[in-house]
Amino acid sequence: MPLSEEEQRLLEQLEQALAAEDPRLASTLRGSKLRARARRVIVLACVGFVVGLAMLMTGVITATTPLGVVGFAFMVAGTYFFLTTWRSRDAEGPADQAQRPPTAGPRPSSSRGVSSDSFMHRMEERWKRRRDSGS
Repeated sequence: MPLSEEEQRLLEQLEQALAAEDPRLASTLRGSKLRARARRVIVLACVGFVVGLAMLMTGVITATTPLGVVGFAFMVAGTYFFLTTWRSRDAEGPADQAQRPPTAGPRPSSSRGVSSDSFMHRMEERWKRRRDSGS
């Protein structure tokens, strides 16, 4: 069941609040999913490249042109997915580090605390209203 626009907006706000309160945890949660997916795509791309190479060689040895063409297409597709995933993985690393707030100084945490408290208060009020209107 897809989320409504209001629920999607609330989910995004919750994610932003989590990132503001505990950026290390948010980065870990966000990064682990992306890294696992990137690793899976890279492995599949390498397997596709090797299968394509085997098909290409088999097509050349047996003089079966369609098999060689399909093998070449597998090799190109594997290379494309490998490179695009590798580049996006490298591009996300510095971005995650740039989003981390500085650890020194009490100023950022005190300004975040006020905004996150009011955010949590608003979420609690919405939850109470929803619960009261539902029963």
